[in-house]
Amino acid sequence: MAATQRIAAGAALVAACATVFADGSVGSTASRQDAMKAPGAPGPGSAVRLIGDGSTADTGVQPHLPRPERLRPGRKPPQFVVFSWDGAGEDGRKLFSHFRKVAKANNATMTYFLSGVYMLPEEKRDLYRPPRHSAGRSDIGFNDEQGIRDTARQLRLAWLEGNEIGTHFNGHFCGSDGGVGQWSAEEWKDEINQAKQFVKSWKTNAGLQNEPSLPFDYDRELIGARTPCLEGRKNFVTAARDLGFRYDTSGVGNQVWPGKKAGLWDLSMQLVPFPGHSYEQLTMDYNFRADQSGARTQGDPDKFAEWGDQLRDGLLQGFQRAYDGNRAPLVIGNHFESWNGGTYMRAVQEVVERLCTQSEVRCVSFHQLVDWLDAQDPQLLRKLRTLKVGRAPEEGWESFLAARPAPEPKGAPGALPIRP
Repeated sequence: MAATQRIAAGAALVAACATVFADGSVGSTASRQDAMKAPGAPGPGSAVRLIGDGSTADTGVQPHLPRPERLRPGRKPPQFVVFSWDGAGEDGRKLFSHFRKVAKANNATMTYFLSGVYMLPEEKRDLYRPPRHSAGRSDIGFNDEQGIRDTARQLRLAWLEGNEIGTHFNGHFCGSDGGVGQWSAEEWKDEINQAKQFVKSWKTNAGLQNEPSLPFDYDRELIGARTPCLEGRKNFVTAARDLGFRYDTSGVGNQVWPGKKAGLWDLSMQLVPFPGHSYEQLTMDYNFRADQSGARTQGDPDKFAEWGDQLRDGLLQGFQRAYDGNRAPLVIGNHFESWNGGTYMRAVQEVVERLCTQSEVRCVSFHQLVDWLDAQDPQLLRKLRTLKVGRAPEEGWESFLAARPAPEPKGAPGALPIRP
């Protein structure tokens, strides 16, 4: 995104650490050569394989990615919290770099859903051929040379610190006029492949061959996504499964333990208490803002502090409900935006600082969460899915998880009920 160009979250309401796992064990980190000479990167180690034009590189095992272990019988699950960011580009407000540092200071890792067009300069916009739109069209614009350089630096450092780089695709098209909700599975595959290509060729496209490479193989790194405005999920999941993705976070659900849908972990956005209201709200800054100030991104300044506090307190109440109850992972979505005076960025930072240093809390990326889920006994996960929102086992965790697991609940495996 150029300095004047920002991500459009869409018009719909639902638009959208070295982590210790399970029993307190910490996964080991492999050393590698930092051929890219990125600031803060590890020293020489294993060989580096440049990919394509050198925009990306295979540098081996990601640092600070722990080895997940099975939960021991009778042990209470850790309380997972996932902070994720849609768009994930660095502009003049420096919010990417700011929250990268906030995460590092609070024993957290996060997921950054990069929009591919943020790695494509405005003058090369015609390289993007979006489904159902003319070449060079994007509802969130493109980037400039400095913006691409700055974004690449943040992506590089974020990955080296153990964070995940996902995708938010490209043009962020919502609604009925060629929006992602109308796309076929094949059109989704085309969009995903273009998003990958813009990341894998950013040096050539932006004329920045002397910049350090991104230290990951994006084909291997990319295992999940959130669709624009949470639209088009059905056909996206079909495409994502065929392309080897492992999770999707484009749905709306309750605070219960996740299962799989169509072969992907369903890590949907969640409903949490909305302070001052009788109904619940989605765990995303955009949705709180849309409810508070409507279509205006800058509403009544006298209410900025109150609105930020509502987001903070709603997320904290949702956390406490899970922590004291079923221990279901809490999924939080954000945007690097200054909506309503930046009050939501302040609120999210306060939530990170409040939660992520607690002993039984694990602030992780989606990648780390699905690694942990995949490592568990499927029968244990089925039993965890029998726990309702905010409900801890009546007989206590030790008895609940030491006993024979319950059978799979009736209905579609992994289905999440949505309360009205």
